[in-house]
Amino acid sequence: MAEIRVENLRKEFSGFTAVQNSNFTVADGEFFVMLGPSGCGKTTTLRMIAGLELPTSGRILLGGEDVSMKRARERDIAFVFQLFALYPHMNVRKNIGFPLLSQGMAKGDIRRRVEEVAKLLRIDHILDKPVSGLAGGDRQRVALGRAIVRRPLCFLMDEPLGTLDAEFRDLMVHELRELHTRIGATTVYVTHDQLEAMSMADKIAVMNHGLIEQFGTPREIYDRPRTMYVANFMGSPPMNFLPFHAGLAVGDAEVSIRDTKIAVPAIREARAPGDLVLGVRPEHVRLDDGSGLRGSVLGAEYLGTTQIVVVATADGVVKARIGAEQTVTAGENVGLSFASQHLSLFDESSGLAVQTALFDEVAYV
Repeated sequence: MAEIRVENLRKEFSGFTAVQNSNFTVADGEFFVMLGPSGCGKTTTLRMIAGLELPTSGRILLGGEDVSMKRARERDIAFVFQLFALYPHMNVRKNIGFPLLSQGMAKGDIRRRVEEVAKLLRIDHILDKPVSGLAGGDRQRVALGRAIVRRPLCFLMDEPLGTLDAEFRDLMVHELRELHTRIGATTVYVTHDQLEAMSMADKIAVMNHGLIEQFGTPREIYDRPRTMYVANFMGSPPMNFLPFHAGLAVGDAEVSIRDTKIAVPAIREARAPGDLVLGVRPEHVRLDDGSGLRGSVLGAEYLGTTQIVVVATADGVVKARIGAEQTVTAGENVGLSFASQHLSLFDESSGLAVQTALFDEVAYV
């Protein structure tokens, strides 16, 4: 396997910029996920890494070799598509072994390699079955097997679980991660599903309008979003936002929203007075009768062990994830308090985070 390095990668289509100066490195053996909504540039980036699209500018290095202008056949990669792209007239064995047959490998070696991969993927019992009659999960395993059998430098996967139903998708998420751990593959995986990304990734790049908004581990991206877009995209429900006006200085440790003081992280640097946004995730909101920040309960969504309570305040709607045992009723007036060490502060005009690292100790207001 090999490191993938992308430097100032840019792609334009007839005046439209699909990818804007992307920079990131996928370490050898890392599971790297490109995450974002449709049209954000993640698949275009993957296709450039694969050689299916050539960049307008920038460089792609695979294992230290500049492959920016090489076609797909000249790069030692394996691509797994969303729609499997299997050969319907071939059985499972022939589908998996086809790349090796195309390379002129001896039949005995092909048989051995195919059976090794099939055993790894737990599909050795269906090797002689036609692919047309297989369930979606098994067809996806066949597509993975055809990629793995080549033993390429890296695997590129474009939303490979997108057509599966929820049950199969959950199963394949865990199997893909387990498979990655076993074979130590360098993998670049594209998805719009944040749960897939959080479950599998070593590193995530969150994309928006062709730009990488944030690059980091799942924990860094979820706990310390660098932009309001990332904070809103990650999480279900997403982060709550409460706007306010304040001239904060370096070292300030609290803000006021309607005369309620809320402890916050210190900001990074001196800035002019202006509108800021306080961000807090639903799981870091609690119902607190003693709080001056109050609102009316609009309703609650029961989730088994927890519930999502929706509260309308004078500064906007706030969602709180609380224990299922707590009782709330529509129309009830409740107070809200936040876990200060998990709060985020954003500049409203730019959408950029302005606070330093998270607090070390838990504190509620």
